Amino acid sequence: MQPFALNYARPAVEFEATTPYVYDSGRQLNVLFDGRVAACDHALLREVGTTTSTAGSKTHFDD
Repeated sequence: MQPFALNYARPAVEFEATTPYVYDSGRQLNVLFDGRVAACDHALLREVGTTTSTAGSKTHFDD
Protein backbone atom coordinates (compact mmCIF):
# COMPACT_ATOMS: atom_id res chain seq x y z
CA MET A 1 0.00 0.00 0.00
CA GLN A 2 1.36 3.42 -0.98
CA PRO A 3 0.95 6.34 1.47
CA PHE A 4 -1.56 8.96 0.29
CA ALA A 5 0.98 11.82 0.35
CA LEU A 6 3.22 10.10 -2.20
CA ASN A 7 0.52 10.57 -4.82
CA TYR A 8 0.97 14.34 -4.56
CA ALA A 9 4.61 14.77 -3.51
CA ARG A 10 6.79 16.47 -6.10
CA PRO A 11 10.47 17.37 -6.00
CA ALA A 12 11.19 21.00 -5.25
CA VAL A 13 11.81 23.13 -8.31
CA GLU A 14 15.32 24.52 -8.31
CA PHE A 15 15.83 27.89 -9.94
CA GLU A 16 19.19 28.77 -11.39
CA ALA A 17 20.16 32.18 -10.08
CA THR A 18 23.36 34.04 -9.38
CA THR A 19 23.81 36.67 -6.72
CA PRO A 20 25.81 39.79 -7.53
CA TYR A 21 27.50 39.68 -4.11
CA VAL A 22 29.54 37.28 -1.98
CA TYR A 23 29.97 36.83 1.77
CA ASP A 24 33.21 38.26 3.15
CA SER A 25 33.98 36.35 6.35
CA GLY A 26 36.66 38.84 7.39
CA ARG A 27 34.25 41.77 7.30
CA GLN A 28 31.27 39.54 8.19
CA LEU A 29 28.99 41.03 5.56
CA ASN A 30 28.08 40.71 1.91
CA VAL A 31 30.21 42.62 -0.58
CA LEU A 32 29.89 43.27 -4.28
CA PHE A 33 32.53 41.94 -6.64
CA ASP A 34 34.18 45.38 -6.69
CA GLY A 35 34.57 45.33 -2.87
CA ARG A 36 31.73 47.70 -1.93
CA VAL A 37 29.29 46.71 0.84
CA ALA A 38 26.24 45.13 -0.82
CA ALA A 39 23.78 46.66 1.66
CA CYS A 40 24.85 50.15 0.54
CA ASP A 41 23.95 49.54 -3.11
CA HIS A 42 20.42 50.95 -3.39
CA ALA A 43 19.87 49.60 -6.90
CA LEU A 44 20.76 46.09 -5.72
CA LEU A 45 18.42 46.35 -2.73
CA ARG A 46 15.57 47.47 -4.99
CA GLU A 47 16.26 44.50 -7.26
CA VAL A 48 16.67 41.69 -4.69
CA GLY A 49 14.96 43.14 -1.61
CA THR A 50 17.64 42.10 0.92
CA THR A 51 21.20 40.88 1.05
CA THR A 52 20.63 37.98 3.43
CA SER A 53 23.86 36.23 4.22
CA THR A 54 24.17 32.51 3.60
CA ALA A 55 26.61 32.14 6.47
CA GLY A 56 24.89 31.08 9.67
CA SER A 57 21.27 31.95 10.25
CA LYS A 58 19.13 33.11 7.34
CA THR A 59 17.47 35.64 9.64
CA HIS A 60 20.47 37.95 10.01
CA PHE A 61 20.69 40.81 7.55
CA ASP A 62 23.77 42.80 6.59
CA ASP A 63 22.68 46.29 7.61
